[in-house]
Amino acid sequence: MYDVVSLGELLIDFTPVGVSDNGNTLFETNPGGAPANVLAVLSRYGHKTAFIGKVGDDQLGHFLGKVLENNHIDARGLSYANNVNTTLAFVHLDKAGDRSFHFYRSPGADMMLSEDEVDLTLLNNAKVLHFGSLSMTHEMVKKATLKAVAAANEKGILVSYDPNLRPLLWDSLERAKETIIEGMQYADIVKISEEELLFITGLTDLEKGSRELVERFHLKLLLITLGDKGCFYRLKHETGYVKAKSVNAVDTTGAGDIFLGSLLHKILEKKITLELLTPGIIEEMISFANIAAGLSTTQKGAIPAIPELDDVNKIFEDNV
Repeated sequence: MYDVVSLGELLIDFTPVGVSDNGNTLFETNPGGAPANVLAVLSRYGHKTAFIGKVGDDQLGHFLGKVLENNHIDARGLSYANNVNTTLAFVHLDKAGDRSFHFYRSPGADMMLSEDEVDLTLLNNAKVLHFGSLSMTHEMVKKATLKAVAAANEKGILVSYDPNLRPLLWDSLERAKETIIEGMQYADIVKISEEELLFITGLTDLEKGSRELVERFHLKLLLITLGDKGCFYRLKHETGYVKAKSVNAVDTTGAGDIFLGSLLHKILEKKITLELLTPGIIEEMISFANIAAGLSTTQKGAIPAIPELDDVNKIFEDNV
C-alpha cells in the first residue's frame, strides 16, 4: 500500500553552478521532473511512495533510477527505453534565482511511456495519485496518463494535479490549454501559478478565476501559488491568502513541487478528508508548505534542496 503514487516525467536538470577558467558556464547534473520532485518530498517526510514513468536505458536514466531508490521511492513502475534518450533540461537562473528552462526532448524517454507499461496494481489501496500536464503533451504518454487517472477516479483515490505549463514542450498553446483543462476533469486538488490561471481562464482576478475553475471542475481544493508572495486558495465558496516568509533565494527550481509535496504531507498526516478542511486548517498547511518551499530556494537544484522535516517544523512552530 502506497501513500502517494506519481506518474510523469523524470529527467535531468543541468543546473548552473559557476564559470570555468575559460569563462564558460558550468552545469551540475541534478535529478528533476515535477512528479518525481513531489514524491521525493513525501518520501523524505516519511510516506510510502511509488513512481510511474520512463527514462532512457543510458547512464543518465540509470542514475535517475538510483535517485528514486536512494530517496526510498518504489521504482518498479519505472521503465527504460532502449531507443530513446533520457530527457534533459538546462536550467537558467537570473539574479533573483528565478529559473527558465531549455529542454532536449525530441523525443525524450518520458514521452514514450505506453499504456501497457502503467502498472495499475501500484494504485491498489493508494491514498493519492499525483500527475501533471507534461505527461500529456504527446499521444502515447497521454493515453498512459489518462489510464492511470481514470483508474484512480474509479477507485476513489484522491487525485492531485499540477498543470505545470511549459509552452516550449507543446506543439501549440491551443492544444496545451485544451489538454490542461482535460486533466482538470479528473482532479480533486489543483495547484497552479498566477500565469497559469491567466492562461487557463483569461482572468487575473484570483477570486473570479478560482471560482470559475472550482465550480466548472468541481475541485475540492485549488491552490494558486504567488512565488515569494505566498499562496491564494479556494475551498468551494471560501478563499484566503497565506503570506510567505522572505528568504534569500538562489534557485527556485522545484519550489512549487516542494510546496505541493509538503501540503500533501500535511493532508496525509492529519488524515482528514478535503470536505472537512476549514480555512484555519488549510492555512496552517499552506504556511508549512510555504516554509518548506522557501527553504528549498536557498539551495541549488530541486530534490537535493528538499529541506529536512525537523527544520521546516522548527520554523513553522516558531511562527504559529
